[in-house]
Amino acid sequence: MMPSRRGLLALAAVLLLVASACTARTPAPEPAASAVYGAYVGYEPSDTARLRAFGSWLGGPAPRVGHVYLPGDRWSNIEGAPGYLESWAAWRRADARRMFVLNVPMLERTEAHLPDSAVVAELRRGASGAYDAHFRALARRLTALGVPDTVVVLGWEMNGTTYTHRCAPDPAAWKAYWARIVRVMRSVPGQRFRFEFTPTRGRDAIPWPRCYPGDPVVDIIGMDAYDAPRGLSFSGQLDEPYGLRAHVRFARAHRKPFSYQEWGLYENGDNPAYMRGMLTWFAEQRPLYQSISDYCPHGVWGCRSHPKSAAVYRGLMGADGS
Repeated sequence: MMPSRRGLLALAAVLLLVASACTARTPAPEPAASAVYGAYVGYEPSDTARLRAFGSWLGGPAPRVGHVYLPGDRWSNIEGAPGYLESWAAWRRADARRMFVLNVPMLERTEAHLPDSAVVAELRRGASGAYDAHFRALARRLTALGVPDTVVVLGWEMNGTTYTHRCAPDPAAWKAYWARIVRVMRSVPGQRFRFEFTPTRGRDAIPWPRCYPGDPVVDIIGMDAYDAPRGLSFSGQLDEPYGLRAHVRFARAHRKPFSYQEWGLYENGDNPAYMRGMLTWFAEQRPLYQSISDYCPHGVWGCRSHPKSAAVYRGLMGADGS
C-alpha cells in the first residue's frame, strides 16, 4: 500500500531531522591565534621592524597589536618626546585593523623607588591638577599623529611596589588622580582614547579592586600576568585571590572588555604547561587583545632559553594553530 502524500511529507521531515543530527558537529573553539594579539619587542622607533619579524617567525596571522611604553624618567618623555612615537603611529595608521597600546606613567621618576610619603604627596598634587598640562600635551600629540584611538594603559601595576604611580600609599588620591587624567585627555578635540586599568595578577601590595577608579573613567580592565611565583601552578594562578578568574569576573561584572597587555614566562623557566594554559585561557575567555612580553626572561622568540614554550606558542598561535 502506497503511503499518502501527508505520510510522505512526514517521513521526509523525519529523515531530514535524522540527517541533520548525524551531520551536526559541536563547533570547535576558535584557536588562540584568532584573538587580536601582539608582542612587546622594544619601544624604539626601529622596533616596528622587529614586530614584523616576530610575526614572520610565528608564521600565522600578523600581529595586530603594537605595544610600547613611554619612558617615565621626566615629564617631557611622558608627554611623548618628539621622534619617539612617530614610527609607531605610522605602523598603526597603515592598517585600520591594528591597535596601538601605549603604557603611560602617571608620575615622573616612575622607577626611582620614592618613599611612600613622597608618593602620597605626588598623587595628591596630581589629583589637584598640578600635572594636567603634561597629559593634555600627550593627548594633543597622539591626536596630531593620527592615533586618536590609542589604548592608554595608565599607571599600570598600581597594586604593586615597583612604580612611583603605585596606589597603596593613598588609594583615594590615586583614584582621583586617575579620573582627572582621563578627563583632561578626553577634553582634547578629536580624541577617541580608550583607558585601560591594568593591575598585576594577585594581591601584591594591595587588593587591586580597591584601586579601581570607577566605570565612567575605565574602558578596558587589563591584567599583567607572569608565570610567578616559583612553584605556583597555572591552576593556582587561575584560582588565587585576585587571580585570572577573579579578573574576568570583575570585568564582566562591570561590563568591560578585558585584556592581557603584559604576560609571559618568569620565575619557573621554560614552562610549556604554563604557555599552553595561558593560550587555552585566551581561546576560552576571548580577551579584547593579548600581548606577550618577548624578551628574557619572559619571551619565546626573543629569548632562546625557552624552546619548549616557544614550540607550544608557535603550535597554538602560528600557522599550525590557525
